[in-house]
Amino acid sequence: MKADIHPNYKPVVFQDISTDFSFLTRSTMTSKETIKWEDGQEYPLIKVEISSQSHPFFTGKQKIVDTAGRVDKFRRRYAK
Repeated sequence: MKADIHPNYKPVVFQDISTDFSFLTRSTMTSKETIKWEDGQEYPLIKVEISSQSHPFFTGKQKIVDTAGRVDKFRRRYAK
């Protein structure tokens, strides 16, 4: 492999800003913000809007929005 062509892969903390859920993982992303983690070390902080703690699919709060009876119309049309 060629030297110095791959990005730096290091530990970073991702924080879901909607639920204040954080997790430590490894990534090539960088940030000027840092956070002190549970182990006492400081890691770069990456803020995200959606994680497994706030996404409707993973939380079980997903719902189907039926606008103007489109689901019923579809079922009637293709029920034959």
